[in-house]
Amino acid sequence: MRNTGVKNKLTDLQAVLACATIISGTLLGIAGIDLVLPSVPFMPKIFNTTVATTQQVLSAFVAGTTLGLLLFGSLAEHFGRRRLFLISLVTYAFFSFLCIFSQDIWQLIGLRFLQGAAATGAAVLAPGLIRGLFSEHGAMRAIGAMGSIESLVPGLAPLVGAWLHKSYGWTASFTLTALLVGGLCLLVIVKPTLVPSVGVKKPSGKSTYKLLLKNKPFMRYGLSHALTVGGLLTFVFSAPAVIIETMNGTIDDFIFMQMVGVSTFIISANITSSLAKRFGTERMIMFGTWVCVISTAILVLYAVVGMNDPLHLVATFWVLNTGVGLRAGPGFVYALKAAEGDDDRASALMILSITGIAAIATALVAPFIQVGLIALTVTTCLIVLAALVLMLSIKPLSTEVDKEQTE
Repeated sequence: MRNTGVKNKLTDLQAVLACATIISGTLLGIAGIDLVLPSVPFMPKIFNTTVATTQQVLSAFVAGTTLGLLLFGSLAEHFGRRRLFLISLVTYAFFSFLCIFSQDIWQLIGLRFLQGAAATGAAVLAPGLIRGLFSEHGAMRAIGAMGSIESLVPGLAPLVGAWLHKSYGWTASFTLTALLVGGLCLLVIVKPTLVPSVGVKKPSGKSTYKLLLKNKPFMRYGLSHALTVGGLLTFVFSAPAVIIETMNGTIDDFIFMQMVGVSTFIISANITSSLAKRFGTERMIMFGTWVCVISTAILVLYAVVGMNDPLHLVATFWVLNTGVGLRAGPGFVYALKAAEGDDDRASALMILSITGIAAIATALVAPFIQVGLIALTVTTCLIVLAALVLMLSIKPLSTEVDKEQTE
C-alpha cells in the first residue's frame, strides 16, 4: 500500500518500480563481496603474493562497509536520501571499474576498501526510502521482501562469480558489478521517478548516533532485531565446520539445512505483514522473538542429547529462520519508527550491529568448534535470549496493543 502522505503522490505501479530500483541497489552492494569470493584463492598466483595477503581483499571490503555505514547514516540528513542514493551507486560503480586495472595486490586491497564503503549507501538509505513509499504495513511487506531476496545473494552470487572467473578471469566480477551498477545509475538519471523524492528529512542538528543509543524504544526494537539476525548468522557461519568436523557430515548436509532455512525465512518474512495487520505489529515482533528463543533452546537440548546427526538439524533450524522472518520486517520498521525520523542512522546502526554481533560471536565460537554442536547452540541461544530480555525489559512504543490500521 502506498503512503498517501507523499507530497508528489505516486501510483501503485510507480511505488513498486521505485521499490524494485531501491532493492536492486542494495542487492548489488551486498553481492560485492560474494561475487569476488571464488577468485580470491587464485590471487596469490595472479599477483605473486601470499594467501594471507589476498584474504585482505575480503577483509578490506568488510572494513570499508563499516566506515560506509556510519558515513552514509550521517550524510543523509545533509544531502537527502535520493541524491545520496545516486552518489553511492555512482561511486560504487567507479571504484568497481578501477579494481579491474589493479596492478598489484595492495592497490586492489585499497580500492576494495573504497568499494566497500560506497557499496553500503544503498543498504543504509533503502529502509527510509521504502518507508516514504508505503504505509506502515506496506513498508513491512516491502522490507520483508527485500530481506527475502537478500537472503539468496550469499548462495547465488558465488556461483555466478565462479562462472565469471572460469570464463573470463578474475576481473570479470568487477566488470559485471561496474556495468550493472552503472546501468542502474543511468536508469535513475534518465527516469528520476525510479527513486522519487520521498522520505527526505530536514537536518535538525539534534540527531546523533549517541542519542540513538540512548533511545530506549529504538534499542528495544533495533538491538533486538540485530541480536536475532546476528544469532542466526552466527549459527550459519559456524555450522559448516561443526557439521564436518564433529558430526561426520558433509558440506551437502549444510547446504540442505540452509536451503530449508532460507525457504522458511522467505515464507515467514512475506506473510508477516498480513499477520501483523490482523494480530498487531507488537504481538508479531514478540511472537517472533519467542519462536527464536524456543528454537535455539531446542537446538541446545538436541546438542545435549548428543544424537549428532546433521540431518536432524534441518528439523530444528527452520524454526529459528521462521522466528527471525516473522519479526524481521515489523521489528525493522518499528525500530525506524522509534528513531523519530533518523531512519538512516538507525539503519546504519542496526546493520553494523548485525555484522558486529555475528563476527564477534563467530570468533568466540571458533576455538570451541571441536567441542561439537553444544558450544555453537549455547552461544546462539544466549544471543537470542538477550533479544527477548530487551523486549521484556523496555516498554514498547505504545502501551496499547496496536490495532489494524486503515491503509
